[in-house]
Amino acid sequence: MGTTQLETAPEPKYWHLKTVLSDALDSEFAVGEILPNERELAARFGVARATLRQALEQLELEGRLQRRRGVGTTVAPPRMGVAVGESEHGRPGTAADGWQPVDADEALPPAAVARLLGTAPGETVQVVRRIRKSHGQPVAAELLYVPAGSVPALAGSETLPGAARARLVLRELEDLHPDGQDQAVELGSARADDAKQLDRLPGAPVLLVTTRYFAAGRTAAVAVATYRADTCRLTFGDTGAEAVPVLAG
Repeated sequence: MGTTQLETAPEPKYWHLKTVLSDALDSEFAVGEILPNERELAARFGVARATLRQALEQLELEGRLQRRRGVGTTVAPPRMGVAVGESEHGRPGTAADGWQPVDADEALPPAAVARLLGTAPGETVQVVRRIRKSHGQPVAAELLYVPAGSVPALAGSETLPGAARARLVLRELEDLHPDGQDQAVELGSARADDAKQLDRLPGAPVLLVTTRYFAAGRTAAVAVATYRADTCRLTFGDTGAEAVPVLAG
């Protein structure tokens, strides 16, 4: 077979620059050190600032760099391995699920979540916000969507403060007898609320883990967890081990 056009295409300039920058990060900069500004870097490497930004964005996506509010672009520490098996995304509300409730309210779910839940158009659900920490640092923020049919005892609790309602929703979910769950993982961009909780900039690359919980032959709840893509490497399985540092790929 002949050589394809893709195989003969030259390497993009930003990709070559990314490799050069990666070598510089290893030899010249320490973890947490602030990089020079874009103008200085572009002048040093003799590239346009647009090319530089593409390379920096790729290094951020790969976990080599972090953009921090009020600080700038810094060298990232090695990624942590964060387990996302059933031990960590088990039945919501159990002591072992590893998430801390923040608050809750009643709202319309996003269209994609409504389809997973099978709710009717315009039907509101309970939305519980939770946070997951590792070594004292937030690594993920979660929105847990729970239809009324899964928490029938919640009727009349609209006046409860958000944190109290979140705990009540989780207690109600404890009474369900789960049939199982499924998960999907995809790359996404941080929403403003999640970015604030995770100390990221809105639009920063994140890993989205969508978990659908089943009970009595139906979808009982859907959780959408946002993990920091710059500091987390998701690991699957049910070892129950705490997150430990691993080398970034």
